[in-house]
Amino acid sequence: MSAVATERTDAASIGLDGTRTPWLIAFVVSIATFMEVLDISIANVALRHIAGSVAASYDESTWILTSYLVANAIVLPISGWLATVIGRKRFYMLCVATFTASSLLCGLAWSLHSLILFRILQGIGGGGMAPSEQAILADVFPPDKRGQAFAFYGVAVVVAPTIGPTLGGWITDTASWHWIFFINVPMGLISLLLVGALVREPAASENERQQLLAKGLRIDFLGFVLVALGLGCLEVVLDEGQRSDWFSSPFIVTFAVVSAISLIALVPWELTRADPIVDLRLLGRRQFGTCFLVMLLIGAILISTTQLIPQLLQTEFGYTATLAGMALSPGGAVLMLLMPIAGRLTDSVQPKYLIATGSAIVALSMWH
Repeated sequence: MSAVATERTDAASIGLDGTRTPWLIAFVVSIATFMEVLDISIANVALRHIAGSVAASYDESTWILTSYLVANAIVLPISGWLATVIGRKRFYMLCVATFTASSLLCGLAWSLHSLILFRILQGIGGGGMAPSEQAILADVFPPDKRGQAFAFYGVAVVVAPTIGPTLGGWITDTASWHWIFFINVPMGLISLLLVGALVREPAASENERQQLLAKGLRIDFLGFVLVALGLGCLEVVLDEGQRSDWFSSPFIVTFAVVSAISLIALVPWELTRADPIVDLRLLGRRQFGTCFLVMLLIGAILISTTQLIPQLLQTEFGYTATLAGMALSPGGAVLMLLMPIAGRLTDSVQPKYLIATGSAIVALSMWH
């Protein structure tokens, strides 16, 4: 091998932060995001088993899903600020540790109320993981390799919700619902050890943190409260609205009003703050705002189908938990096959064409 070829190979294997293991880091953070996204859907098919085990009705057991999503939604938008204050690596490891410990507690839960409490903790830990993982990938991969890196990472993000019902159904039918939470523990411990050994705190991130602390830490407390109330109440309305007959329920009306007032008030407050907890000004950038909207719509489709289809198949068609989960397996297999290909295509095809093509295929599949 020539000296030039050797130099190119070495350059391709060294990340921006100097590490020689960028792809190993991508694998490590994908493990964590896989188990975090998996937990959004894996408990779905086990709800009836859990309800029977903790002496709760099916409607009451749905709070196992709602509590996780509410906590996740509250932490997600403020995770960037928290990572800056605490340090990206430290914040990420704290999130993984919280998620892993709460997964163990979920498996040991002795009542519905204890399980809901531990699911809230699990959602808090999981909510900060995805933004930190994406930032870590951007740190260790050069721009010409990020498409492939994010495609590799994306396999975990999009495959986990599709195989979650299958895996959750199989575990529930063959073992018990406790194990859908216990399986996160070894994965979380492995992720913690590898992140601690491989990931470095970027110098630029640490400098930004030191500058922020030197100026005096100013917390946008009102912004945090508005985000928590707005997104938390909105998640409750969307998740519990149908079961409570929507706006004929005073409970739903109250949460809807609180959510609307909080989110409306959040916009002018964050736009006029020098140090907002959520920088809404980013949405004014055309490319960022457009991608944000596309991700919102595609994410809504992905999560809603993986949540609702298993429930429909079990309640209306009499499917077992395993069969209900297997109904989503073909989609997961196709995603695993195409995501690496899409990552390579981003090096030669403009991403906007790939996004438009993928969105059109999703729309066609939803129509038929």
